[in-house]
Amino acid sequence: MLELKNVTKTFGQTVAVESLSFSAPSDEIFGLLGPNGAGKTTTIRMIMNIIAPDSGTIAFQGHTLTEKDKNRIGYLPEERGLYKKVTVSDMLLFLASLKNVSHSDAAPRMDRWLDRFGLSDWKNHKIEELSKGMAQKIQLIAAIIHDPDFVFLDEPFSGLDPVSTDVLREAVVDLNKAGKTVFFSTHSMEQAERICHRILIMDHGKAVIEGRVGEVKERYGKKSVAVEFDGEIDFVRGHPAVKSVIYYPRWAEIELADGHDSDELYQLLAGRVSVRRFEVLLPSLHKIFVDQLGGRREEAINV
Repeated sequence: MLELKNVTKTFGQTVAVESLSFSAPSDEIFGLLGPNGAGKTTTIRMIMNIIAPDSGTIAFQGHTLTEKDKNRIGYLPEERGLYKKVTVSDMLLFLASLKNVSHSDAAPRMDRWLDRFGLSDWKNHKIEELSKGMAQKIQLIAAIIHDPDFVFLDEPFSGLDPVSTDVLREAVVDLNKAGKTVFFSTHSMEQAERICHRILIMDHGKAVIEGRVGEVKERYGKKSVAVEFDGEIDFVRGHPAVKSVIYYPRWAEIELADGHDSDELYQLLAGRVSVRRFEVLLPSLHKIFVDQLGGRREEAINV
């Protein structure tokens, strides 16, 4: 269990985190969400005892984080840091040794993860020869090669292509299935919605929305419909049955106006677009965030 109580951190006149309180249960995937500048990285750095809060308390398994605890923790920082002139294997085995893991224990773990990520052939290549996506995967292996119980990941999906994003997301899910507690920050509401058990959305250093994903969606639920389609559906904007539309790469989330139902929307679409999926659903986390914090934040969220 990780628990923060009234944690505040300022840098000069800037309040990065203000009176933040939450708890992240063990054996779950917890997502710390929000746009860039919300205070997510500062929060993780305080949890990791890299920087100290100005006030408030942070308890890890009921006590302040100790050096001994750190051997049970894996940490992927926002700023990636691998020595470019050494080989992948030398880098990973060296970092494992810093966590008191022997070569005989670390080497097979390294090989399993390299094989999973399709990087076995790059084992003896220098870090500088890797693409950004490859280096990101190596950085994740470095964070978990000592088989930690708790894994903290700061923006693990940032800047990755869709294929690499899927690979890392599956790895995070499997870590949790293996009994690891995963705590990660992201500004991608879509990624968090797909894998998190519990979330906390921050904005300007403050907690805005918190809870289990299903409970949050129920709490802020409105009548929305997911529509996968071929064609253009801009014509629905402005129709009395439609309150708002959020576009995604291959589908749209349409919120119905009060007094209108999904049958009316389907009739509106019929004959004008080819509908592949039409599903009444609870709103996405992205939709909830935009509704609660205002349209000014929409462009800051990666979907």
